[in-house]
Amino acid sequence: MARSQDGTICAKLIRIDRPILRIPTLAIHLDRQETFSFNKETQLFPIAGLIESELARVGGSQNASGELVNGAKNDNTPTTPLKAITERHHPYLIELMASELSIQAEDIVDFEILLYDTQKACLGGLLEEFIFSARLDNLNMSYCATTGLIESLTATSALDSETSIRMVALFDHEEIGSKSAQGADSNALPAILRRLAILPSSGEEDTSSAYEQSLSTSFLLSADMSHSVNPNYAFKYEPDHKPQMNKGPVIKINANARYATNSPGIVLLQEAARLAKGCNDDAKSSDGIPLQLFVVRNDSLCGSTIGPMLSAALGTRTVDLGNPQLSMHSIRETGGSKDVAYAVRLFKSFFENFSALSGKIFVD
Repeated sequence: MARSQDGTICAKLIRIDRPILRIPTLAIHLDRQETFSFNKETQLFPIAGLIESELARVGGSQNASGELVNGAKNDNTPTTPLKAITERHHPYLIELMASELSIQAEDIVDFEILLYDTQKACLGGLLEEFIFSARLDNLNMSYCATTGLIESLTATSALDSETSIRMVALFDHEEIGSKSAQGADSNALPAILRRLAILPSSGEEDTSSAYEQSLSTSFLLSADMSHSVNPNYAFKYEPDHKPQMNKGPVIKINANARYATNSPGIVLLQEAARLAKGCNDDAKSSDGIPLQLFVVRNDSLCGSTIGPMLSAALGTRTVDLGNPQLSMHSIRETGGSKDVAYAVRLFKSFFENFSALSGKIFVD
């Protein structure tokens, strides 16, 4: 949040695209325990620099305990309910943020920033069949869904006979429960759908139950990355359900409803995959795209997605799916380079063909 010259305070986006912090682990020579563990409170402090540079900058000194003692405080600093931003946070950090935003440091009122791995994504493998990247879960599926929606609208006549509304919803905070204003467990999506459902129509139809009718005829693809079989831990997977990278998106199934997939949803998605058109650079991809199934072992715990959450809240038909990947939740994850194109084509086909397909698949 930054203060403008006219006194207004507005939000600004910032991305510092270089490494400025590092959280060092203890050398293995000093910690011989088998498993890697750490204290979240005392052993996750990032290193931003050395104290000598700060001493030279502020003209301070170190006390007997080695703590930094700054020079005299400027008495002209205006009084605020909270300490000044440069007192609550490192002055170098504030100045860096101000420089990135092309504003003055004193104009920064408050901020929220997150740490992330600045190492760029890259292709790997002997044939570059892998994507090595941070945050594949779930930027991969977010990109594929958004791109698929855009590509489904490239033709000028794309919506001429469309009876449905095509949309993509991207949520924050899925990994920590989704209970936030912009999370999937909020009122955000139901409120948006309700407003869309009662848009003025050309006729004089009664729209009092339009929202409920829309939900009953809608379909939700809950797109969150899935697991690929790890050859080093193949025993962790159900023998007949070992998804592989570059073999297509994975439909996720769980009898305890940790995933929202059911049989009619699988049929609809399979039809959309069958109708998917090929890519210009792959002549062999014209006969639809492959899909895979994933079922967790009965003696294993199962993760979940926002699929069951939204399915329960909306009463909408739902399928959980995602591209397969290795090292999920690692700082550096691994996915298949071909699966991105597969998923984009699947979403594109789903948006283009859903209205026609939904009238052919009935459930009593």
